[in-house]
Amino acid sequence: MKNYLGIINLDENDDKITELTRTRPLASVPFAGRYRVIDFILSNMTNAGIENIGIFTKNKSRSLMDHISNGRPWDLHRKRYGLRVFNFADEDPVYDDVHNFADNLEFFQYSKQEYVILAPSYMICNIDFREAMNFHEKSNNDITVLYKKVNNADKSFIDCDVLNINEYGRVVSVGENIGYEKEANICMEMFLMRKDLFIELIYDSIKTGRNRKIKRNIYRQLDTLRVYSYEFSGYLCCVNSLHSYYKGNMDLLNVRINAELFHDNAPIYTKSKDESPTKYTKDSEVTNSIIANGCYIEGHVENSVISRRVNINKGAYVKDCIILQNCIIGPNAKLMNIVADKGSYIPKSQDLRGPEKFPLVLEKQSLL
Repeated sequence: MKNYLGIINLDENDDKITELTRTRPLASVPFAGRYRVIDFILSNMTNAGIENIGIFTKNKSRSLMDHISNGRPWDLHRKRYGLRVFNFADEDPVYDDVHNFADNLEFFQYSKQEYVILAPSYMICNIDFREAMNFHEKSNNDITVLYKKVNNADKSFIDCDVLNINEYGRVVSVGENIGYEKEANICMEMFLMRKDLFIELIYDSIKTGRNRKIKRNIYRQLDTLRVYSYEFSGYLCCVNSLHSYYKGNMDLLNVRINAELFHDNAPIYTKSKDESPTKYTKDSEVTNSIIANGCYIEGHVENSVISRRVNINKGAYVKDCIILQNCIIGPNAKLMNIVADKGSYIPKSQDLRGPEKFPLVLEKQSLL
């Protein structure tokens, strides 16, 4: 599928997860111990054979640039095509992404690919884009949008777009999930279309001034464009809030979900840190947890996700927590329902407990 240009548009609204995005874009927030949010969509695209990918990001992208580097983990370090990053926009892409696309039109015009696939970073899944691409090309659609049919929309995927689809699979309208009904067709915000149509949508948005977002322009033209749907049936998590971020990490403690996301289909790649193996002492006890490399575990860890280089001292008790890299948990400290940002230090005998349905966040205390 080398005839596709990948566009990762970091236009996600992170107002409900600002505790973790104050100094980094949502795309570079750590996930599942050793990964970042953007790793999943990058891996999905490269696994589908896409060799030309552009990331349209926002300000405060230092951590993202440090993570993706030249794209080597995804085999995108190439002289021709490969990975390109654009963060020169004056506008916030949450409210206006067409001007960022318009300012970088040469990237699209000079690429030789005939189609584009536009996607966000915060839809966590392992999807075979090749099947969706074949469906799009054979069905003669103007645009194919991917969606997931869920039965827990009253508790998850809040604020996500919802597709209203007729019996032929055509998208007739798009709404918003406010948690009122259990069943919904959650839009994954992944769009397949011809490149010339994508460029036309950019020009139309700028010329008319009616749309400052590409997806909004698509939604406004549902009557004139052939916009059809393609259903994804695998695991999906939308990281658009602290609650969904916590739930998504906890979901990975389920062996079935973990196997589907990382092992059943194509692999998910990330930047290698070349850490030493985690060391467990005779006093440590770990149950149903994900532990990344480079950790030193002396205490008790249960139902938790522990990132790289975390030191959990003797007598410490960590349950239902997400501990990011370089954290130090002091002796006899107790943590329950906690999300600890990287570099956090929990003193000796400290007792911290968050509400069961909404974790307590310890924000970054240093730049280790």
